[in-house]
Amino acid sequence: MNKLFLSLALTAAAATVAFAKGPKDPELMTIGGTPVKLSEFEYLYNKNNTQQLQPQTVDEYLGMFVAYKQKVAAAREAGIDKTQAFQNEFEGYRRDLSAPYLKDQAVEDSILRAEYERMKTERDVSHIMIALGDNPAADSRQKQLLDSIRTAILGGSDFAELARKFSIDRSVVRNGGHMGYITAARFPYTFEDAAYETKVGDISPVIRTPFGFHIVKVNGERPAQGQVLVEHILKLTQGMDPQAAAAQKAKIDSIYTLVTAGGADFEDVATRESEDPGSAKNGGRLNWFGSGQMVPEFEQTAFSLADGAISEPFATAYGYHIIKRLEGKGIDPYETMHPMLKKVISQDERGELPRKRRVEQLKRKYGVQLDQAAIEAVKQEIAANMGLDSALTAKFLGSETPMAKINKQPLMLSEVMAEMGNPFIGTGEQQARQFEGLVNRAVENAVLDLAREDLAREEPQYGNLLNEYRDGMMLFEISDRNVWSKAKEDKEGLEKFFEANRAKYAWDKPRLKSYVVFATSDSVCSAAKAYLESNNVPNDSLGLVLRRQFGNNVKVERVLAAKGENPITDFIAFGGEKPEPKGRWAFYFPYQNRVILQPEDAGDVRGAVTGDYQNYLEEKWVATLREKYPAKINQKVLKQARKNQEAASGK
Repeated sequence: MNKLFLSLALTAAAATVAFAKGPKDPELMTIGGTPVKLSEFEYLYNKNNTQQLQPQTVDEYLGMFVAYKQKVAAAREAGIDKTQAFQNEFEGYRRDLSAPYLKDQAVEDSILRAEYERMKTERDVSHIMIALGDNPAADSRQKQLLDSIRTAILGGSDFAELARKFSIDRSVVRNGGHMGYITAARFPYTFEDAAYETKVGDISPVIRTPFGFHIVKVNGERPAQGQVLVEHILKLTQGMDPQAAAAQKAKIDSIYTLVTAGGADFEDVATRESEDPGSAKNGGRLNWFGSGQMVPEFEQTAFSLADGAISEPFATAYGYHIIKRLEGKGIDPYETMHPMLKKVISQDERGELPRKRRVEQLKRKYGVQLDQAAIEAVKQEIAANMGLDSALTAKFLGSETPMAKINKQPLMLSEVMAEMGNPFIGTGEQQARQFEGLVNRAVENAVLDLAREDLAREEPQYGNLLNEYRDGMMLFEISDRNVWSKAKEDKEGLEKFFEANRAKYAWDKPRLKSYVVFATSDSVCSAAKAYLESNNVPNDSLGLVLRRQFGNNVKVERVLAAKGENPITDFIAFGGEKPEPKGRWAFYFPYQNRVILQPEDAGDVRGAVTGDYQNYLEEKWVATLREKYPAKINQKVLKQARKNQEAASGK
């Protein structure tokens, strides 16, 4: 099982399929006494047909489904679903599949809409950023420093001057902290929030992002400019002396004349002349961009041009540019932006809000009641003990003291402690507060587990998909045991199968069967050959023995090839010309080589024999399963399935 399987199943879950559900969901069949509902059959039937070039009828699919369910029955009897490895993997899939259902969709939609509305406006901002501290005390000092800088600015000090003095933003020397117009969904949320919630002309309180502490001054506001698509030509000047920079200016001026008055093709010139390696290979074309994504001079020029117009040369910190504007557009529709917006909010605190709101709803649904007195008693014991040591941890892990009631069932202290990952840290008082957080996490996980159980009953699509996962995992394991791995590991059975079907694997021309010993030099090649002539080395340890003697200067390959399939074997056995030595393994000699007319054993045709042997084992196994887990089909319900299929196909 792997993530590809998960991806395919999630795609299937999104597909629209018709299947029976609700109270009118009769039993289609029993497999070895286990009932199978019509809804499950129709779910898998419809999914199978979406993946087939030629759709099957219900009756054509029925045999496949029965065999599938009989294998699952065998897996269940073998206890595959009871193993810890199986349960851990299945639980991971169950969590992934249930995640879309365990959030408040209205809350998420509201957050996404609000972010999209912000994107319709751009804000002109300046900021000052100072570094985070190495510890809480240092953090506090840094925050106080920036707060005092803010106070000074509010008192009349120059923002740009203080920015150049204190800000660690590398562009501050050039821009005095002025970032220009920015748009939403492109900066850490706390920074974006400060930029959009602070009034024009005001300075935000000190905020924290992963990059540092900031204050944000809002200089202005305008409707979003949208996006622009351009091609450009760049002549770099960064790090050059004035004379070299002047030479670059002369070049860009000549190029400007060439693409305007000279009528040269802009893309062709950009490919040859631009010193921007990322875009030059694409004729100078950049991706669509909006406000705040380019240096101000580049952005202002690009948005000021008409479609099809070419700018005069202009300078940025990187060098001299010419821009050709191709086209512009407003911000994309909400539906187009939705995936990007969802990804943006998933990376900050807003991403948790829909799930947290759903958890609160579930707590009310399942009647969660915290035992505050019991929780407080545990906290006091942790504090009095100066923290949670191994002895106290062991005591709590064995305690059946209720910490809460969920769905009228007690949540024990032992169950709370089972949720603990990393050890608590800090003082006894700090660890006591961490315990309270652990209780909340245990309660949350408990209500989510209850919700997942209810989902399987309340949401047919989810329930069917979950069953498919469970059965698919069991099917994989039981098939591997009885067919795939068995065919590879059962050497005796494989040889017997080969002998019984030898005529099927006959060749139409002879093959060279040999080992070829390769060496890195002629001297090593001669030494290896002499060693094998003087020593009796078993074939199955040939490579190991030679590596022990000659290290990485030799390698051994087993070859089985007909004439025309390999230049080296053609030279050894079929009168071909000797290949020219090349590469590390230019020297070689054959060992125990002989030409055989037909395969001698299963190893000579291993791929074909193994595949056929697997099919043979599969057929035998399925025949056994039919006897052990007989299928009893309700013909009346099967008739209903046929009618449903005909209705869905429009017949």
